[in-house]
Amino acid sequence: MQKIIRELLNQLKTGALLFDERNHLVALNNLAKAYFKKEGKPLTHFVFFEKKWFNISPTALKNPPYFLKTLRLGKTSESNYTLLLLKPQTEVTKLFELFPAEEELEQFLVFLLNLLNDGLHIVDKDSKTLFYNKAMTQIEGLLPEDLRDKKLTDLFPGLNHENSTLLSVLKKKRPILDKLQTYTNFKGREITSLNSSLPLLIEGKIAGALEIAHNLTELTRLNTKVMELRAQVNPPARTLNSENHASFTFKDLLGEHPSFQKAVATAQKAARTASPVLIYGETGTGKELIAQSIHNESPRANKPFIAQNCAALPESLLEGLLFGTTKGSFTGAVDRPGLFELAHQGTLLLDEINSMPPNLQAKLLRVLQEGRVRRLGSEKEIVVDVRIIATTNENPLKAIAEGKFREDLFYRLSVVNITLPPLRERASDLPLLVRQFISVFNRQFGLNISGLTPDVWETFYRHHWPGNVRELKHVLEGAFVLADENAEKIALEHLPWYLQNILHQAIEPAFYPGDEVDLEQHLAQIEKRIILTFLEKHQHNLSKTARALGIKRQLLQYKLKKYGLR
Repeated sequence: MQKIIRELLNQLKTGALLFDERNHLVALNNLAKAYFKKEGKPLTHFVFFEKKWFNISPTALKNPPYFLKTLRLGKTSESNYTLLLLKPQTEVTKLFELFPAEEELEQFLVFLLNLLNDGLHIVDKDSKTLFYNKAMTQIEGLLPEDLRDKKLTDLFPGLNHENSTLLSVLKKKRPILDKLQTYTNFKGREITSLNSSLPLLIEGKIAGALEIAHNLTELTRLNTKVMELRAQVNPPARTLNSENHASFTFKDLLGEHPSFQKAVATAQKAARTASPVLIYGETGTGKELIAQSIHNESPRANKPFIAQNCAALPESLLEGLLFGTTKGSFTGAVDRPGLFELAHQGTLLLDEINSMPPNLQAKLLRVLQEGRVRRLGSEKEIVVDVRIIATTNENPLKAIAEGKFREDLFYRLSVVNITLPPLRERASDLPLLVRQFISVFNRQFGLNISGLTPDVWETFYRHHWPGNVRELKHVLEGAFVLADENAEKIALEHLPWYLQNILHQAIEPAFYPGDEVDLEQHLAQIEKRIILTFLEKHQHNLSKTARALGIKRQLLQYKLKKYGLR
């Protein structure tokens, strides 16, 4: 068990060291090795391990960023082991505090592993079960005592290295990652899980294997139901009466700022064609609204519009969802059209394309180039005519550099590029957006709110709006919920707690730059926000605003034009 524990240290996401009762280092993981090599700690204490010296300062071990805890391994007082974690997460620190010093390390590890939502099954080199956590019990319908000290082949005579991932890993010493499995467990329930099996190696020799099972049963059931409903609404047969689920048009897009108007103008031009479009913008900037508007202004307006978030599902499920499945392609699979077939002659929106696994991006690229899709488990290719609109919430070039976004797919999708500015960069649109949302919520809540109080306006102009227009909408909706029936304006007390203290903070910290800054651009942003604040304070009266700022009216007009505020 100790050998397995040593290898498990390497699975942790933080540096870990294990000392025996003589303070001799028993094991340390790769992250700990890299940490001491990188940090170059003082040579006040030496630890010799695997023919290498490691430097550890006893004084430093008692202070952040270290956390030290003594735990006992075994039944006797002589078996005191010290487990040292470097830079642990807060949750780990709190978990340690739950245990008194005399608790055994094995009990601690069992408790910790039983907290996992994923199933965990550990076997030794002979395939005997060493550990089987509660989540795996719920998935497979077996109890730990049913498996303990028994070989897998004794329990399941039909298993071999061809049909068992654990036995395969034990034999081949190679991990098997993200394998989708559908089967009936011992309680007769159909289970779908995404499994990864990893070899546990000590000095290159196999010591055991670890299987992690992520239960996707409920997600698969809901996904199947959605697909069935979509197939009913948009049958794959080539009919002319497919339903369009895009409700927004260009008339619904509000904004007068030049950068936003430029994005809308590009989208309107793109609507005339069937070319792919890539939309880049932060969360909440309105990427799907732009996509729906493009579809509704295009010749495909009376055809299907289907949106799919690429970050919502694991790779195996997303692949079947996009391309369809064939009965027998995997256990539990049925004949079902994918989204490409359902969106035939229409538009398919792939939201957060940067979150799609690279392997699946390659398959998507092939479909886009050839205009044909092949269902999982089928050799038959189906011709599809689908316009692709993709969105990303991070800079595409940055995503390419980090290996998240295939460069060839980027060039295939970015025939038309649209960049949506964040709300903080088009703060001049705040009055327009606020008026629209107030009008909508007045009808929804039966109120008669006329606007915002001055301190709320100032708060809005100072706020950074990380959630952009979506955040603004939700903030105002929450304010309407809290407003009295006879309220005339939204007041500071109606805003969320994180906005109520902005006016009590100094204005300067909001303008502090990072490590590097374009001084001219940074100062321009500060000037712009100050002008906006005083404009609203004086109800957009230019003469009063100019006097309050101590500048001439003509200069104010010039700056308003310069920053696109008029």
